[in-house]
Amino acid sequence: MVKDLMHDPIFLARKSAAATKDDLDVAQDLLDTLAAHQETCVGMAANMIGVCKRIIAFDNGGSYLVMLNPEIVKQSGEYDAEESCLSLLGGPRKTKRYRKIKVQFQTLDFQTRLKTFEGWTAQIIQHEIDHCNGVLI
Repeated sequence: MVKDLMHDPIFLARKSAAATKDDLDVAQDLLDTLAAHQETCVGMAANMIGVCKRIIAFDNGGSYLVMLNPEIVKQSGEYDAEESCLSLLGGPRKTKRYRKIKVQFQTLDFQTRLKTFEGWTAQIIQHEIDHCNGVLI
């Protein structure tokens, strides 16, 4: 189900709790909401729809990927970036990102995966994991 977007910076600054099997409906709501905003958004975290769980969804080269409990375990190639966010009012903000990241996460069937991402996709994932950690750009 498409959910309303959260704009409260106090709520968004809270760290998210680990996702469990009870949160699979949240993952679907996140996908539905991301698809509804596909013209202006390439990734979302669950707190953007009002749920403080470690769940992200993003455009992974033309198809959506959901990660449960994502953690960046390795990063390299720091650079300066500017990003916007549907949850935050105002224009783009400056931030630091890494060109290449390795992420450990769980799939929707709770299988643990380790995958390397580069470039634009890596930047999207970093932004959404920041949301999970209560970091606002």
